Amino acid sequence: MVGDKGKKVRGDDENSEQIDGELVVSIEKLQEIQDELEKINEEASDKVLEIDQKYNEIRKPVYDKRNEIIQSIPDFWLTAFLSHPMLGELLTDEDQKIFKYLDSLEVEDSKDVKSGYSITFNFRPNPFFEDSKLTKTYTFLDEGTKITATSIKWKEGMGLPNGVAREKKGNKRPLSDESFFHWFSDDQHKEVIDEIHDEIADIIKEDLWANPLTYFNNGKDDGSDDDEEDDDDNDEEDSDEEDGQ
Repeated sequence: MVGDKGKKVRGDDENSEQIDGELVVSIEKLQEIQDELEKINEEASDKVLEIDQKYNEIRKPVYDKRNEIIQSIPDFWLTAFLSHPMLGELLTDEDQKIFKYLDSLEVEDSKDVKSGYSITFNFRPNPFFEDSKLTKTYTFLDEGTKITATSIKWKEGMGLPNGVAREKKGNKRPLSDESFFHWFSDDQHKEVIDEIHDEIADIIKEDLWANPLTYFNNGKDDGSDDDEEDDDDNDEEDSDEEDGQ
């Protein structure tokens, strides 16, 4: 019986070695398949980037045409920003005064799409700063993202404006107490600020820039509602005066 038990153990070892060998072979084959898929995925990504670059060139004159029309609409970008559910919260009262001079907004990918993009705010001559362009650029590197921004040349007596948190009549949206233009500043806590402000860049690039008319129209709708409320208030005051007489 002892001999039989020993044979059983040796049989189990042989089976285990066979199973382990088959497992190794299966894993090796699976790795080969995975490597093949990775190669295809890389080729697909390159093709997608080629298509993106091609259509960026096609979009450029259309964006230019859109900008020409936008420039003829008073306070277009100010209205679009304010009506955006996230960007609107970033503008102080003082920022809104500056945004009235915002002539156009541009988002431009690098020639090699995967290497980064830039966001440029073009301003008409204004009493706040000397710059006609404020640009923030994101460059994607192997070691991380490099972020550069225009150092604003404020005019004498001007600087990073800070508004006071308050509530806007109508939608009761609280406004920021830190200027949007801190987004361009070189702060001592740069890494923290860039991590937070990356989200702003994504929203501008992927949402606002893609279809600003949607937010502009929303802003005009909000304005008309406020006008209606004012008209209602005036009607009530007139009615009260008539009753008093």
